Amino acid sequence: MRPAPTLSTAFLHPAGGSLPEPLAALRKQQGSGLVDLPLPTRKTENWKYSSKYLKLTDDMAISLPAEGKSGSSLAVPGYKVVLLNGIMMPEASDYPDLDGITIERFEDLDSDTATWLAGRLDHALDSRSVQISRLNTARFEDGLLIRLKPGAVLDQPLFIVHETQADASGSAYPRIYVDAGANSQITLVEEYISGGSESVMVNTVTELNLGEGANVTSIRLNMEGENVQHIGATGVLQQRSSRFESHCVGFGGLLRRHDLQVRLEGEGAECKLNGVVVTQDKQHYDNHTTIEHVAARCNSEETYRNIAADQSHAIFNGRIHIHQDAQKSNANMNNKNLLLSNGAEIDTKPELEIYADDVKCAHGATIGQLDEISLFYLVSRGIGRREANVLLTMAFINELVEQIPVETVRETTQGRLNQFFEQTFQEA
Repeated sequence: MRPAPTLSTAFLHPAGGSLPEPLAALRKQQGSGLVDLPLPTRKTENWKYSSKYLKLTDDMAISLPAEGKSGSSLAVPGYKVVLLNGIMMPEASDYPDLDGITIERFEDLDSDTATWLAGRLDHALDSRSVQISRLNTARFEDGLLIRLKPGAVLDQPLFIVHETQADASGSAYPRIYVDAGANSQITLVEEYISGGSESVMVNTVTELNLGEGANVTSIRLNMEGENVQHIGATGVLQQRSSRFESHCVGFGGLLRRHDLQVRLEGEGAECKLNGVVVTQDKQHYDNHTTIEHVAARCNSEETYRNIAADQSHAIFNGRIHIHQDAQKSNANMNNKNLLLSNGAEIDTKPELEIYADDVKCAHGATIGQLDEISLFYLVSRGIGRREANVLLTMAFINELVEQIPVETVRETTQGRLNQFFEQTFQEA
């Protein structure tokens, strides 16, 4: 019987970096713990659709180009931080120097701050994402720490451009930690882009800790090229009366996977999760979300929509877990899916796990195709069939796109989606 593939010592040895000792020690400890860890297979429940695309080799390491220039598609109307192959590029960044808000590279942290951070990494992610977060911890060479003191408000969105440039097969491990103090406020936009044509694996982790009354909006755009395997995780811890809002937009590729986990630990905390995914050709995108209602009187609302064309594959696995002490919880999950061809595939699995008796919970999932009656109506009014297909498909997800609170991101997303649909229906 053929043995399951495992992570090797060579792969888990980082290429370099000069992290502070507490973070370097954590990285070494995590790497030692992962040696010979079996990689996910199709028998691993939450990896059964993605495992066949996951390819990790010992020589996956990217050298840093001499110059870091952002190829972001966004017109940035705020502050910007550029990470090139997981390393912050100060010369390409323009971020605020404001009282109560600090943005620092892991490499520049003093010993006390590094010790504090080392004790907090990975706490926002559970075992469902262990392969993603622990691998990143074992390999990251740098990272970004964003701290907001109580009451601090960032007056403009902070754009973080994750750019991967590869001249040879390699990988990058971006890491971000956001600590939002009580009643602080920030809008964070993460854009993932790539250059070059060689095969690349990007393993990214973002963690956010929301203090009492904090308000954080997170926008995540995955727009990398076809050559990029992307496995990412976002973990969120929320305290009393905090609010977290997430908008994820993903375009398919060879391998795309995002795990989003939110833990409502303080009474009265709220979260809202929106997601849009489109795939074509033989692309793949796998979304896994978990919302943990730990405390009482918390509210969560989740809406994800997938569109799959050609022979592509989109997956949504959403889980809401209501703990025993989470009375008076309100939770709603909705997943709608649209198949644009007979060869496309969509798998959806909404889950509710409830251990409290005084709650309001609902979930639903649908999979369908474009309505022929609506198409006929538009065509009969003089609209071409291709344009009618684009209009109806865009209408299916535009409700979520319109909710993106940053105008330039919203317009860029709508433009990219229109290009996607026009290409998909070019023979219509």
